[in-house]
Amino acid sequence: MEGLMRKTSKLVGLAGAVLALSLLAGCSSNEPDPAQRAVNAANQADQAAARADAAAQKASAAAAQAQAAASRVEQAASDAKAAADRAEAIASKTMTEHHPMRHHRRHAAAAEAAPAEAPPAEAAPAPATP
Repeated sequence: MEGLMRKTSKLVGLAGAVLALSLLAGCSSNEPDPAQRAVNAANQADQAAARADAAAQKASAAAAQAQAAASRVEQAASDAKAAADRAEAIASKTMTEHHPMRHHRRHAAAAEAAPAEAPPAEAAPAPATP
């Protein structure tokens, strides 16, 4: 940006020199003389440089915001991966400690013992009919 400002300053200085020369020469007409046109061009260049500088600052701010957002997304992804790894480790540990066969054996043993203790339904006396 400094280079642009230097060029603009030189252009304004040049336009001033041309204006001074034209005043000394005593040129007069209804149309703007070359010096006036140079001054106008220098002013327009200065305004364009100011707009370009403002746009560059806005672009720089937008880039910084985008970089910060990308950093937050990266951190969230890292946190999510760590949480998934912890959940997987917990699930793996839970699955290795669980013994489902013991539970089934307990029920099977209880089912086998129950019929032996209860009297059979066929041995009960039939009710009398009149």
